[in-house]
Amino acid sequence: MPLLALVRHGQSTWNLENRFTGEVDVDLTELGRQEARAAGKRLRGISFNRCFTSLLRRAEETLELIRQEARLTNLPVIRDKALNERNYGELQGLNKAETAQKYGDQQVLTWRRSYSVRPPGGESLEDTAARVIPYYQKEIEPALKAGENVLVVAHGNSLRALMMQLENIGTEEIAEVNIPTGTPRLYTMDAELKIIRVEYL
Repeated sequence: MPLLALVRHGQSTWNLENRFTGEVDVDLTELGRQEARAAGKRLRGISFNRCFTSLLRRAEETLELIRQEARLTNLPVIRDKALNERNYGELQGLNKAETAQKYGDQQVLTWRRSYSVRPPGGESLEDTAARVIPYYQKEIEPALKAGENVLVVAHGNSLRALMMQLENIGTEEIAEVNIPTGTPRLYTMDAELKIIRVEYL
């Protein structure tokens, strides 16, 4: 039975500063590195066959620390922009609380959580799903169907888009889904990729 592990990168500097990050390439904090190492310890003992990550260094560093702790340093790593965080457009770099004061809590919540509404100049979750899901179907599903165990380290919204596909989560329900940083979500699947069990480790 193939296993798929999804991990959101550890805390980044802009997570700590409560900023919209999107595709801005910021670093992990020391807490983020600790979260990544802890994730690696929780994944130790699983025989993964390959890893996927985005082109953003907070995800790449999280994956590297996981690989070190889980003793997976010989695994092939595939990096692709399709797994990048959604682009927040003009909001990138802005403080979330200050943005809410300017535009109102409801508008900011809509920009952050709506499935189809784009922030100014940015991507919606629907746009993000339009690149993440085809990539998953083309590059990751075949490995799982071949019986391989796969590790994906990416971002809150790229992983939320993927979770919608995997768990059949609706466009309204996904607004309530929050993925914790540095916490592996493990899917156990059958040969047809039907999910048998899903859990946070």
